[in-house]
Amino acid sequence: MTSAATLQPDPAPVRACTISRDVQNFDLLIDDMENEFGESWGDLSFDDAPVFFEQPEASHLEFVAIAVNSEDESDLRKIFEIIGLAKAKKIKVILIADQVTPVALHQLLRLGAEDFVPYPLPEGALHDAVERLRLIPAPPIAVVADPAKPEIAEAPEAHPDFRAKGDRNAVVIPVHGLAGGAGATTFATNLAWELASLGKDAPRVCLLDLNFQYGSVATYLDLPRKEAVFDLLSDTEAADSDALLHAMLTFNEKLHVLTAPSDMLPLDIVGPDDIGKVIDMARANFDFVIIDMPQTIVAWTETVLSRAHVYFALMELDLRSAQNVLRLVRALKAEGLPHDKLRYVLNRAPKFTDLSAKSRVKRMAESLDISIEVQLPDGGIQVTQANDHGLPLSENAAKNPLRKEIQKLAKSLFDLNKAVETGKG
Repeated sequence: MTSAATLQPDPAPVRACTISRDVQNFDLLIDDMENEFGESWGDLSFDDAPVFFEQPEASHLEFVAIAVNSEDESDLRKIFEIIGLAKAKKIKVILIADQVTPVALHQLLRLGAEDFVPYPLPEGALHDAVERLRLIPAPPIAVVADPAKPEIAEAPEAHPDFRAKGDRNAVVIPVHGLAGGAGATTFATNLAWELASLGKDAPRVCLLDLNFQYGSVATYLDLPRKEAVFDLLSDTEAADSDALLHAMLTFNEKLHVLTAPSDMLPLDIVGPDDIGKVIDMARANFDFVIIDMPQTIVAWTETVLSRAHVYFALMELDLRSAQNVLRLVRALKAEGLPHDKLRYVLNRAPKFTDLSAKSRVKRMAESLDISIEVQLPDGGIQVTQANDHGLPLSENAAKNPLRKEIQKLAKSLFDLNKAVETGKG
């Protein structure tokens, strides 16, 4: 290892540097850097890094690995400045974090670090991160605008056009995929859109994407991800209904959407009380609240389940879905949670004429001791195309069989809710 702060002219330039309060706290990082770069790397302290960035040797750096732990959280400003200086010099940044709180981690990532690796470093994690960095293209060369050619202004973001009055009491419908690729986000997005498109008497509908890591609602509706979402989630105590509406976007002037945050966040960045407040604010201002849940069971899943009127669980006709149904029901029963709210939805269900497969569905339901109340047909390639184009199925493939089933389900939910409200009146 070379001390980058006192580098002497050398034929082999320094290709990477670690930056930390004390690199000896990250011995695994030292080993991985030596395996990756041999002697062609250096170590910098937080005080030395800004000075070194001004030296000619800094132009040879592939990246810097900024290593932080819980002791560094009391002085994050200095680390923010280092990341800012690195970005100004077009030096790529890998963040190495050891027991850093989710909020601090997000603040560091949003400043522009290209990659993040937890510490202790998993086997090969640094090598994989370095390879990913090498695939990132260089920043484009700035082009001076031609004054003779007028710039095309981007379309302004569409936000809810009503004021928060708290005069509603929404039906809360979470959607939870019981296996990867079960189609939960597609179902949630299209169900929300169909509810919002029921004609002049259509209810006021919002869609909450609570999958903070891999949420795809923004992609499926071609909506930008706003920093206001993180601001809302990171300080729910100070948030009100107006803040919730400000963080939302509107799709086609009908559906109100709270997208997942712009950066990948830990699912425990919010607690049960935070999620409960967000849902309660949404309930007070909408008629239907559709929630796209993460596949993982987290501390606040119970909060969502307790507020749900119906909790849709998406599954497929395969062994993994069957096993996950058993695990989920067993976990809910063990905690005394209302597992009776679960409504099982079989996606890519067999066609009416496929008697053998329909028999398998029946046997599966009997063996799991559940009732599969909704069976959705396979929408085929049109579903993927609609999602890639950022459009609901009704806008891209209106006659698709999956769209027709979701449309019927939305209408039945709306009619049922209307009948209940009429009965109460």
